[in-house]
Amino acid sequence: MQAAKTKVEDGMAYTIKEGDYRQYGASAAGGGVVFTFEAEKEEDCSILLYGKDGGIRQELKVPESCCRGAIRSVFVAGLKAESLRYNYKISGTVVTDPYANRIIGRERWRDAGRVKNEFRVCGGYSDDTFSWGTDVHPEIPRHEMFLYKLNIRGFSMDAGIPAKERGTFAAVRDKIPYLKELGVTTVEFMPVYEFEELILKEKAVLPEYISWQVRKEDQIKPEACAMPERVNLWGYAPANYFAVKASYAKGQDAAVEWKKLIRALHENHMECVMEMYFPENVNQNLILDALRYWVREYHVDGFHLLGENLPVTQIAQDAWLRRTKIFCAGFENAVLWHPCRYPHLYVYNDEYLYPVRALLNHKNGGMDAFACQQRKQHQYHGFVNYISDNNGFSLRDLFCYEQKHNEDNGEENRDGSDWNLSANYGVEGRSRKQRIVRIRERQMCNAVAVLFLAQGVPLLYEGDETGDSQEGNNNAYCQDNPTGWVNWKKDERYAWFREFVARMAAFRREHPVLAADMPKQLSDAKGTGYPDLSYHGENAWISDLSGERQSLGMLYCGKEDGDGTEGEKFLYVGCNFHMGPTRLALPKLPGKKKWYLLMDTARERAPFLKEEERVDAPRIELCGQSVVILTGK
Repeated sequence: MQAAKTKVEDGMAYTIKEGDYRQYGASAAGGGVVFTFEAEKEEDCSILLYGKDGGIRQELKVPESCCRGAIRSVFVAGLKAESLRYNYKISGTVVTDPYANRIIGRERWRDAGRVKNEFRVCGGYSDDTFSWGTDVHPEIPRHEMFLYKLNIRGFSMDAGIPAKERGTFAAVRDKIPYLKELGVTTVEFMPVYEFEELILKEKAVLPEYISWQVRKEDQIKPEACAMPERVNLWGYAPANYFAVKASYAKGQDAAVEWKKLIRALHENHMECVMEMYFPENVNQNLILDALRYWVREYHVDGFHLLGENLPVTQIAQDAWLRRTKIFCAGFENAVLWHPCRYPHLYVYNDEYLYPVRALLNHKNGGMDAFACQQRKQHQYHGFVNYISDNNGFSLRDLFCYEQKHNEDNGEENRDGSDWNLSANYGVEGRSRKQRIVRIRERQMCNAVAVLFLAQGVPLLYEGDETGDSQEGNNNAYCQDNPTGWVNWKKDERYAWFREFVARMAAFRREHPVLAADMPKQLSDAKGTGYPDLSYHGENAWISDLSGERQSLGMLYCGKEDGDGTEGEKFLYVGCNFHMGPTRLALPKLPGKKKWYLLMDTARERAPFLKEEERVDAPRIELCGQSVVILTGK
């Protein structure tokens, strides 16, 4: 241990000595604070302490001797952690501690004032003490999961939310009963850690070669012209990965409010998944430390990893994260196919989105690809399926717009994907023509139906269940306004659709044969006398998935243990993506069992039948662009 040194400035005396290298960041310890950060021994380092006005109160030199490897650590005796406001200065550059568990200066959303003072944003200290009570991780089984993705602010800024709670964790907590009624088991939160939402204005300045003598009558002045201010609503930016976003708090302590939200989710047997975006240059050790931190201190149940150069294999194999669900676009096969008692890895990418959109909107989709996506499953890992999310059209807009309309983003409609596989069905945007409205609503039902009937985990994006529109904007990252907010004050025009989503989620839960954890064998693997999954066309047991075929019958058969009944379960899903009607064969059932129609998306705004209808014919006729479900009993 280094000999103690005393620093006296502004009447304050601090004793500085070598610290504890085992924990990064600022931590309270025995009458002082330990600061540990990364810097080479040769670098000139100091700790900047700020007053409440944002001005530098003291600069404490970090002795060169307080170094192990490329880690610097000092203990500053006499410094109170609870009133701490600090940054590091390393080789002349002011750096906010990447391990700070609190950030001071961003308490107000969209506060442009902090840009004027480079030291306005700094690290602070958050006491991690919190009463978790009997809190436990729900660990929802894969076959029961229903993911719902939301942005704290986008989900809770509409006028239908109490004014004092808009844009906060508290507002989302109040919506837990709504999410539970919808059938959601797992909530995925877009970034809730500290990021800078302000996108600095760009300036267009006239070239130097232009000489302009300003005259009184001139309408245009040769001045810099500021671009419209934009806001990073979603939070995909370099960030402080150990601090909860302060502006998401209703009160003064964002960390406590975030913990209360997670505890409330767990009390309702629901999971919390954090979306984490790491740019390419983020230290991989920091990434691992951050994930462990959120699990340890905040009881987070999972992470959706985004970014470049991610240590995905290390994360998948990390003992601390062994029972934490990890969602990522891809993993190494050696990791994915490794036997484990608690499968916790999920492939999360656009693989399901494109073939399903292509079939729905007649963009050269194929039944073979669709059938593969519907049964996609693996024994040791899961798949996340979605047809729309934040990165693209909303579910409603997918059937209202042929082209993106991102002009309001200020990038001349150059941003956002051009590969949307969307359709407008005759009119670009909103329409009062009932024919167009009906086909769009049916297509929304078809999309939700196939999503929840697929074997992988279904994901829905905020507001899709209420028919929200972004007016054709397929990249609403900067739309901190009604375009990017869920409309809770909407009339009840789409109440029926919200109910349909809830019914589909319940139907999936009630029929585990659809979402089994094991891959379908397409054979009689369980000795029921029927394949676990078989395909049917105009004739039973005969199907052609190639070419331009756009209709298919899928028969699911399996023994559903633990549901209080005996025998085999038979479910038949018929899909017709043709514009016109088609007929599909119904395979003969064993014994005296008969087919009963349960759901038909062609039945406007009431797809689920009030009473089951018996079907005695050997074939069932499907209306154009419709999905049906039958049960055999």
